[in-house]
Amino acid sequence: MSEHSGTAGPEPLDPGPAGLLFVPVRPGPAACRTGRTARFFRTPLGERTAVGFTSPHRLAATLGDAQPWIRLSEPALRALGLPLGVTALTVDPQLTAQAPGRAAPPVPGARRVTAPWPASPAAGLR
Repeated sequence: MSEHSGTAGPEPLDPGPAGLLFVPVRPGPAACRTGRTARFFRTPLGERTAVGFTSPHRLAATLGDAQPWIRLSEPALRALGLPLGVTALTVDPQLTAQAPGRAAPPVPGARRVTAPWPASPAAGLR
């Protein structure tokens, strides 16, 4: 058995620290094999973010029962967003907007992954 250096990030289909996520999708181009593409959102400050949920119940509570989803690992979701310039990942958001100029209170149960993304997939996704 060969020894690995441990510097490379996980493979895109391996679960990351957030585990497998339930990712909202929308209809995609006809050329897309599954016919669906991941939905990306914006934070209250306008930053683009990838969104994943830790359970289908949390996804349905936020986006409704009719929202289609797929299972993706955190590294796979990051890899999808990287070419689009998506630099944030939000896990279990409640997607509520605050009035402009007011600080949003912390959302119970939500966490935001704030580590910077690598410049390229070759740099290792974490």
